[in-house]
Amino acid sequence: MREILFVKPIFKTMIWGGNRLRTDFNYDIPGDNVGECWAISAHPSGDCEIKAGTYKGETLSRLWTNHPELFGNRKEKAFPLLIKIIDAKKDLSIQVHPDDAYADKYQPGSFGKTECWYVLDCDENTEIVIGHNAKDKKELVRMIEEKRWKELIRVKPIKKGDFFQITPGTVHAIKAGTMLLETQQSSDITFRLYDYDRLDNGKPRQLHIKESIDVISCPHRDVVIDPKITGWEGGTITELINDKHYTVQKIDIDGTMAMEQDKDFMNVSVIDGEGEIDNIKIAKGDHFIIPFGYGQFSLTGKMSLIRSFIDNRA
Repeated sequence: MREILFVKPIFKTMIWGGNRLRTDFNYDIPGDNVGECWAISAHPSGDCEIKAGTYKGETLSRLWTNHPELFGNRKEKAFPLLIKIIDAKKDLSIQVHPDDAYADKYQPGSFGKTECWYVLDCDENTEIVIGHNAKDKKELVRMIEEKRWKELIRVKPIKKGDFFQITPGTVHAIKAGTMLLETQQSSDITFRLYDYDRLDNGKPRQLHIKESIDVISCPHRDVVIDPKITGWEGGTITELINDKHYTVQKIDIDGTMAMEQDKDFMNVSVIDGEGEIDNIKIAKGDHFIIPFGYGQFSLTGKMSLIRSFIDNRA
């Protein structure tokens, strides 16, 4: 039987980051302004290692290349998903991501960036930016040139447990006081539209006005989220999104759930509680991949997990 691949996270220091990856997840982070935990990643900017077992010390990118049988022999050139935990102590820049076609022209060989957010926790009265109010590209350009940011940007309140799908071309920003789990295409292309005129090491951070205007969708349309909850013996499975790039589910367990690994691979993150998978102890902050052909597995305990996989065959 194939082994579960437990992954060692990588941490990213950001000017907007905090210390909740330490206080909430008990990670050994390198300072008090760590904004991102790259929990499952094979991206060149953060290539995670396998923590134990036959493949201990191997990077996820090498496993993808040298052991494609672990991932259903998919045809993508690189591991297609990236799982993050984000701790926003301060506001992130207002930004937008490209689709696959634009990303490949901008940075040949790169994926675009479709992503989604599950809100793990947030301060009272916290908001996020999703969307804009320009009716067309002409009005968008005029509002940007005139720096009418408050008029342009759409802001909405959030609470713990909310879920949002961010498609390419969507203006968005995570704001201060938010901790979330992000499932995304494996891409690190971000176009900054506005950064509040703040300085990093005494200099403004780079903006990408032309690229942002190129890719922003006009008019903005929200993605309607319609979670589907299925009761299982021992818990529930809530399907948050089924997109061509990924399916994301929240699993809540209080007891024992028997399940089947029938996908090319499954990413799993424990976001609360503790328990076991096939008699291996797992707890909040653990991340692992269940490989292709693993078969049946059992989850036991009182915990919540986020699971992602790809439904389509590449």
